[in-house]
Amino acid sequence: MIGISEIRDAAERIAGHVVRTPTVPSPGLSAFLGVPVTAKLELLQRTGSFKARGATAKLLALTDAERAAGVVAVSGGNHGIALAHMAAALHIKATVVMSRTAPRRAADLVEAAGASLRLTDGMAEAFALTERLRSEGLTLVHPFDDPLVIAGQGTVGLEFAEDTEDTEDTEDAEDAGGSGDGGALTDVLVSIGGGGLVAGVAAAFGALRPEVRVWGVETVGATAMTEALAAGGPVTVPLSSVVTTLSAPSASQLTYDHVAALVEDVLVVSDAEAVRGVLDFAEHAKVWTEPAAGCLLPAARQVLERVGDGARLGLVVCGGNATLADITDWARQFGLT
Repeated sequence: MIGISEIRDAAERIAGHVVRTPTVPSPGLSAFLGVPVTAKLELLQRTGSFKARGATAKLLALTDAERAAGVVAVSGGNHGIALAHMAAALHIKATVVMSRTAPRRAADLVEAAGASLRLTDGMAEAFALTERLRSEGLTLVHPFDDPLVIAGQGTVGLEFAEDTEDTEDTEDAEDAGGSGDGGALTDVLVSIGGGGLVAGVAAAFGALRPEVRVWGVETVGATAMTEALAAGGPVTVPLSSVVTTLSAPSASQLTYDHVAALVEDVLVVSDAEAVRGVLDFAEHAKVWTEPAAGCLLPAARQVLERVGDGARLGLVVCGGNATLADITDWARQFGLT
């Protein structure tokens, strides 16, 4: 299990390489959901998502021999973008393996950063190719099954917990429809792909703010953690979600252990709800997210149904790497326009 000391070490290691992203109350989302909402805007991170944290934490810990061998990673989009850019900044040769279903913009950004891009027919094949390249000598930077990567992602939770400790809701949140009774966060929502982010965030809050409930969120067709919890351990799941950045074929034992021990529950929403969430974020919070973050808003309604209107929500807005064309196509597909 990752502890707060490992997360603090990661924070010191990556300082100067990544952004300490804003933690802000959202009057618009508070009015939309009817309770005070605070957002951790990780979509303003370098490369457009939280993934830069874990990738950088791992890259900076490599030995000279591992750096010389070059690194390889499998990705549904954001991890590959992050690894390509951060490896280039550190003068490390990178190979990124992605499914052809990944967003075209993600593939373009990987190549623009100078990494070698390998495409496969699906995510299961992408993981298999990555393992073969690792066995041939490349250094693996796994998107979630690595303590250093999880500790790096945990710095999101460290900052979020520090920024909201002993704070009270703003007058804006009260006027916008919040409960108006003040107080710190009660519930934090985090999207789940393979589980590295939620594991790190839950570890940070578990150590610093154990009274805060942490909830995971998945989409239908990408329910690796939900299925793992039901089975008592990681299992391989079929993938059909349009949200490729959450589409891991399985959780890992490491991320499963953290979620089973530290996360209140994992909620599941539809692809249509996740895309609708992107539009709602744009309208009510004035930020442009991707469906991996859009899924938080319908999940927040599920949380409120379970815990009541006295909740004060924190949302980890994990990334914003979706184009207008992507969102427009999905909105039309799901009849949201």
